[in-house]
Amino acid sequence: MHVAIILDGNRRFAKKNAWKPWKGHESGAETVENLLDWCKELDIKELTLYALSIENLKREKEELDHLLDILKKEFIKFKEDPRIEENKVKIRVIGDISLLPKDIQEICEEIQEKTKNNNNYTINFCIAYGGRQELMQAIKKLKQENKEINEENIKNALWLSSEPEIIIRTGKRLRTSNFLPWQASYSEWFFLDKLWPEFTKKDLENCIEQFKQRQRNFGK
Repeated sequence: MHVAIILDGNRRFAKKNAWKPWKGHESGAETVENLLDWCKELDIKELTLYALSIENLKREKEELDHLLDILKKEFIKFKEDPRIEENKVKIRVIGDISLLPKDIQEICEEIQEKTKNNNNYTINFCIAYGGRQELMQAIKKLKQENKEINEENIKNALWLSSEPEIIIRTGKRLRTSNFLPWQASYSEWFFLDKLWPEFTKKDLENCIEQFKQRQRNFGK
């Protein structure tokens, strides 16, 4: 099973607690750390997390600097986290990382290189990601390689070729926000009222149980 999550509501969680915005991001990062254990317990083989969109890079400098610093610290943690090697977790960064500061680019490359041969679980971090941008780069790539533009070739040229069965969005918003427009064509969506730092293992279990009750006919 492949589960994707839009990690929405960190800033509103901070506002709710009268904190600075980045304190909400810190709380959200703690939830991500817990999420790794929940996914192993529920045997979710692939996890895709929408952590930072291309549009997020346009936020005010102070908040963006804190957000990028949190990302950097979390990747350093994951690089040394014994759970990653013990459970053979492959970590991939999906997005245009050339838009990120050089030190974060280097950490992203290091952790991907270190885990590239792991094959029990996969975690895809969507960072500096945009779905339309992903599609445009895929088509440009096919044109440069003089390949036919068809579904199979587009799929293979995307930053992320796998397709999630379940997509969860926290934070009360009922929109897809440029997330996996190609891959999510037949995904089952779940929109939660909870803000991301409030998300629990029980919420994940509930989404999976509801998924099992849905009939998927892929447009047929």
